[in-house]
Amino acid sequence: MVLSLTIASPYSEATLFNFFFIFGRRLFQLFPKGFAQDEVQVIVLSLIALSSALSGTFLVLRKKAMVANSLAHTVLLGIILSFVLVGSKGEVFSLTIPKLILGAFIAALCTTFATEFLHKKFRLQEDASIGLVFTAFFAVGVVLATLLSRNSHLGIEAIMGNVDALHRSDIRVAFYLFLFNVTLLFLFFRPLEIVAFDTLLAQNMGISFLFFDYLMMFQTALTAVGAFQAVGAFLFLSFLVAPVLTARFFTHRLKPLLFLASILGVVAASISVALSRHVITVYQIPLSTSGLSSVILGLFFFLGLLYHMRAKH
Repeated sequence: MVLSLTIASPYSEATLFNFFFIFGRRLFQLFPKGFAQDEVQVIVLSLIALSSALSGTFLVLRKKAMVANSLAHTVLLGIILSFVLVGSKGEVFSLTIPKLILGAFIAALCTTFATEFLHKKFRLQEDASIGLVFTAFFAVGVVLATLLSRNSHLGIEAIMGNVDALHRSDIRVAFYLFLFNVTLLFLFFRPLEIVAFDTLLAQNMGISFLFFDYLMMFQTALTAVGAFQAVGAFLFLSFLVAPVLTARFFTHRLKPLLFLASILGVVAASISVALSRHVITVYQIPLSTSGLSSVILGLFFFLGLLYHMRAKH
């Protein structure tokens, strides 16, 4: 995929609605002269939202949201350990994607193994073992982040991300991440659907729960790595579960659920970039775009809950 150079922003004085007008016009013209920084943010966050919806839907349906919560926190430890062992430029964002994937994958495996070990060997309840493991691993990650942030750009950005640091190469990374999630969905859609909705049928058909559990953990960890620069290891969770939980108020069919969750994530990502630009243009107040995305997703969930409660009556 060939990408043009990032250009000076045509959105520098744009308000909320004007932002979408400019974006729509430039989209129709296929972004002449390259991508502006605001457009990079919209595209990357939208691709992350799509990837998160595709992976998060099956986690929510299988009641693995707490596991996703655990991974979203413990992946931070893997990323920081990668930074400690192989970082070379004093910035965690200088790490290459393979190194980040390796660190996150190791953290995901350790998280899953430790959780299963406590649950099966020590007979702790699953939610208790998840809570114990992710708080311990996340605490170690935060401690290391605090220590390392004295001499490097590691700390709040590792937790919340920094969309202002995105550039055109991040579009390629986000696109490949989306392509990976789409490929997994295409290859394993039927068994994932059976495992999510009918565990008895899955057992009778000989479908391996262990294989798909580890596959989802790896998928979640990889998606967390792809989202790391934009939304960090902490706010990633809102992209993973909030659109799916909101979409479930409107449908329980899998394909419409995947579609609606994806749309909600993309809309939230687009509004957050436009609203961030609007606030800094009108009020000269810089806001966290990734934080706004999480707030908007929370607002969508609240509105969906109100609709669901009203529909029941």
